[in-house]
Amino acid sequence: MPARTKRPTLRDIAAETGLSPAAVSYALRGLQVPEATQERVREAAERLGYQVDPIARALASGRSGYVGLLCGSQEDSWQQSVLAALGRELLTAGLGALMVDAINDPELERDLAQRLVDQRVDALIVLPLDPAAPHWAEIARRTVLVSIGDSLPGAATAAEVVFDNVAGVTDALGRLAAAGHRRVAVLSPNAASTPDRPSEAVVHRVAPALGLLEQVRMCPHDLDGATEVAASLLSGPDRPTAVLCLADSFAYGVYQAARDLGLRVPEDVSVLGFDDRPVSRLLSPPLSSYRWPMEEMVEAVVRRTVRAIEEGTRSKRKVLDAQPQMRGSVAPPPGHQPGAS
Repeated sequence: MPARTKRPTLRDIAAETGLSPAAVSYALRGLQVPEATQERVREAAERLGYQVDPIARALASGRSGYVGLLCGSQEDSWQQSVLAALGRELLTAGLGALMVDAINDPELERDLAQRLVDQRVDALIVLPLDPAAPHWAEIARRTVLVSIGDSLPGAATAAEVVFDNVAGVTDALGRLAAAGHRRVAVLSPNAASTPDRPSEAVVHRVAPALGLLEQVRMCPHDLDGATEVAASLLSGPDRPTAVLCLADSFAYGVYQAARDLGLRVPEDVSVLGFDDRPVSRLLSPPLSSYRWPMEEMVEAVVRRTVRAIEEGTRSKRKVLDAQPQMRGSVAPPPGHQPGAS
């Protein structure tokens, strides 16, 4: 029986390159050493046949090499794209991703967050359904917690990359009011247990000041569910003349419901979305929406997450602005006379 070949170690690479084992470890992870040194170490590792033992590394470092990604609903194509982009960026940082979906259920969101922490992820990045939930404080004590979109006011997060919901929603309602609308519906991903999310709070505060009669409705991200909610709004006697959708996926349901009811966009009902998905430009008419800077967001989230894992540091909150992409889905309401109040 042939003798078992000894597995190369970090010490073997250190002896080969004249570096310390610690410097070799940093170089293999692309940290704290010059690029030329990293290249020299990688060449030596390949020549010696060195392979990282993930179990040994986890035991030695206390890290798993994985980051949890928790979103509200992957029925929303924007959230799908965020998770995919985060996964790719984490891979470039040498980290794997465990992606899970709370299917728009705050209680499931809590259970999934706790389960990921129990699996010893090095960090948890979350697009929260319920930012004010009390369990985030406990999660933040157990792992690196990073929030996207909304702050987690009760938790000591390592980083928050949040959206300026006040400016975005205020601008959207202002545009609808300026076009002459008074009856406006807002479709939101909130749930009965999460009625006070920041975006909805802005709606309730800003709409009356603009003279708008608003109603906020919970809406699922899937097309059939969004269509059903929109149809119930648009088939009533005092139907809204405009619908502000806090996700483009809700707007797709409004388009479908309007078509089913024989209504035209924007002649009979104006529609304004958020997230500006590529397919929104293919609708007829193209959907007016608000675009968040995806690349800037993903880079900021991953950089802050890696820094918190490696150095234990907390980053300042980063606030992102939405950019309006006005197309053909917003117009004055039926019968509106310019200059009329």
